[in-house]
Amino acid sequence: MNTVPKRTDVRKATEDLQRHTLANIPRLLDRFVYLASMRDYNTGLYYHDGLAARFSPDVACEALADCHQEVCRQLTLCSLQDLVAQMEAYIESSQTRPADFIAAWKELEPYRVAVPVRTDPFSAGLLFSNFRVALAILEERLANYPRSLRVA
Repeated sequence: MNTVPKRTDVRKATEDLQRHTLANIPRLLDRFVYLASMRDYNTGLYYHDGLAARFSPDVACEALADCHQEVCRQLTLCSLQDLVAQMEAYIESSQTRPADFIAAWKELEPYRVAVPVRTDPFSAGLLFSNFRVALAILEERLANYPRSLRVA
C-alpha cells in the first residue's frame, strides 16, 4: 500500500476541522452525515466556508474528504449494537417520528450517497448491510413499543 505523506497545510486544516467542528458533533453517524452534506453531489468536491477562508478551497476540500473517509471507516467498524444506538440517538435528534424516519431510510437509503467517493466496494457494502440490519432492529423495537411512545 502506497501512502503519501499529507501536506502540512492539509494536516493543519484536518486538525482544525477536527478540533473546531467535529469535536462538537458527538456521534460518528452524525459526523458521517454532516461531512457528506459538505460534499457537492454533482462534482464530489467538499466545501466549508470557514476552512476555505482559513486555508484554501482545495486544502479544505482535501481535509474534509480525509475526515469523511476516516469517519466512514470508523462507522464501518462499529459494532451493530453501537450503530443501532447511534441511529436511535440520531432519530431522536432529528425530531422526526421514528416510524417515518425508518420508513424513509429503508425506502430512500440516503446512507448510500453519504459514503465517500474513495470508499472501496467491500467496505461500502458492509456499511450498507449494517445500516439495513440496524433499521430492521429499530423497526422491530418500534413495533414492540407501547403505542403512546411510537407516536411521540
